[in-house]
Amino acid sequence: MLRENGIQKVKLFDADYDTLKALGKSGIQVMVGIPNDMLSTFASSSKAADKWVSQNVSHHLTTNNVLIRYVAVGNEPFLATYNGTFLRTTYPALKNIQDALTKAGLRNQVKVTVPLNADVYESASTLPSGGDFRADIHDYMIPIVKLLSDNEAPFTINIYPFISLYIDPNFPVEYAFFDGGATPLNDGGTSYYNMFDANHDTLVWALQKNGFANLPIVIGEIGWPTDGDRNANVDYAQRFNQGVMARITAGRGTPMRPGPIDAYLFSLIDEDDKSIQPGNFERHWGVFRFDGQPKYSLNLGGPTGALVPAKNVSYLEKKWCIMKPNARVDDTQLAASVSYACGRGDCTCLGYGTSCGGLDARGNISYAFNSYYQKNNQLDEACKFDGLGTITRADPTVGSCVFEIAIKPYYGGALRVSISGLKTLVLGLCMFLLTGL
Repeated sequence: MLRENGIQKVKLFDADYDTLKALGKSGIQVMVGIPNDMLSTFASSSKAADKWVSQNVSHHLTTNNVLIRYVAVGNEPFLATYNGTFLRTTYPALKNIQDALTKAGLRNQVKVTVPLNADVYESASTLPSGGDFRADIHDYMIPIVKLLSDNEAPFTINIYPFISLYIDPNFPVEYAFFDGGATPLNDGGTSYYNMFDANHDTLVWALQKNGFANLPIVIGEIGWPTDGDRNANVDYAQRFNQGVMARITAGRGTPMRPGPIDAYLFSLIDEDDKSIQPGNFERHWGVFRFDGQPKYSLNLGGPTGALVPAKNVSYLEKKWCIMKPNARVDDTQLAASVSYACGRGDCTCLGYGTSCGGLDARGNISYAFNSYYQKNNQLDEACKFDGLGTITRADPTVGSCVFEIAIKPYYGGALRVSISGLKTLVLGLCMFLLTGL
């Protein structure tokens, strides 16, 4: 599916063996990730870093012919919500991984980087030219940037205009899009017509002020979700992501970096187990649904100019779990049953402005029940709910609110695929869409 869609480079959030092996001999370049919870281990042990590089980089390069080009050390480790948890371990881990790559003879072939959230920099003036690294982490950032510069490695940044719109009700919607008609921001005669350009160039100014004006920048994540919030919908996602692609195809950058943009589009498929602590939209970033079917039209530059769906996907039977017609919505056991179903299923499509926001109380309950039922591969026991649930063969889908049917479980080698998706195969996979590197 990756090759059929013209995807040449991918980013992974971990080093899952089977995922990497599947990418072998594909010609697809890979950024492999080290999760934040491993940073302390590599920060305190160069031997652990050496072993990890040997097993997860060298082995796949030589034995499985995987084109690993980057190692992402951590993922947004300086995010403000982490309250400094990884401040003291990120740089030592980065250094030890870099040293391990050097010892393995891979310094020129594989580059380290640290994907960071855009909150690592700020502007006192609110203009890009006022950009600098956040004062509370400035002294942690400079050694990292210097190591990247010394090793000709890129600064990787995640930029999400959607998040700005999500957290600020007064954020101008049109400023989030590349083709928007928002009033431009004037910075000393330079006009910024969209949030991405302004945010990106705030980073450029921060690097320049600290002596790293020429450090390459890679956009580690950029995208738009399709559900879970009133501004997360298919129309906005298609508009934004096609805007990203138009920029890349045209080789057009930002006012401070006018050349081609290197960017990973987040993400390939939806992740129904992803944490929703930031918001319900977190499970809906995929360009494809959980079953590998496209959500909307998008030209990725592939041979057909359209998204190519996953082939030969096998679904479970066409049956759903719903609330019994004779059950009462004021049943005292109902609240606990719905809470249980949503906690172990996925109810992020329910709520104001979402794809299922128009359901009545009975519809909401049925959606929750079915989510749990499908996630448990349609086991009869998964539709009991203290006698409140029943199985039906009449599709309860209403308009844009789709009651899903799970894909069949697949057992092959070490892999297992169920409703958690093709995600087992491509967990954390982003698409790399560029004309550069």
